[in-house]
Amino acid sequence: MKSEIKTADQPKPSFIEIARRAQIIECAIDAIAELGFAQASLAQIAKRAGISTGVILYYFAGKDELIRAVSDHVYATGEGFVRRKAEQQETARQALLDTFIGATVDFIGAYPNYSHALMNIARSGRREPGERLIDPALNAAREAGLASILRWGKESGEFRPFSTPVMVASIIDSIDAILPQLVRDPNLDLKAYARELVELFDRATRADSPG
Repeated sequence: MKSEIKTADQPKPSFIEIARRAQIIECAIDAIAELGFAQASLAQIAKRAGISTGVILYYFAGKDELIRAVSDHVYATGEGFVRRKAEQQETARQALLDTFIGATVDFIGAYPNYSHALMNIARSGRREPGERLIDPALNAAREAGLASILRWGKESGEFRPFSTPVMVASIIDSIDAILPQLVRDPNLDLKAYARELVELFDRATRADSPG
């Protein structure tokens, strides 16, 4: 069985290896989203991919490593989705409302299984008390990106003075609250939801906001 650990002397993975690894990750995402974390066994994931569990173990040391690859992939895909829109923004207000809020909600709608899988991992993906399969650094980077937008807006005068940590937590928690609602109601109107969030946090942050 091939070890997942690479050394400087080992060749780079081939196109076929990269494609197979990506296929396994996508099948794992679908399985976790539809079955839940505990029920998404390597056997279930292998069945969806049309391969044996041995093939999965050729690329990943076990389920924990595969799950970490899944969470990394979901965050990276989401960041790329949002970044494409962020690069078009010229003001902090646009970056907050159109990009961080609007594009993030768009991502949830475009990749529902990604968000659902990540939620199931976050809820059930504990190995031991206090140990998570989702790297805390992934969410820390998300929080840091939002904080930088908020500081930009306060420095430019677009936003009123407020506690950046409180606003970061409020915005992220409001966005993350979409996921369980979407699970309960797959027909949830995400565009309307995004409009409400944009209106809410526009009022909460803009410089002419009362108080």
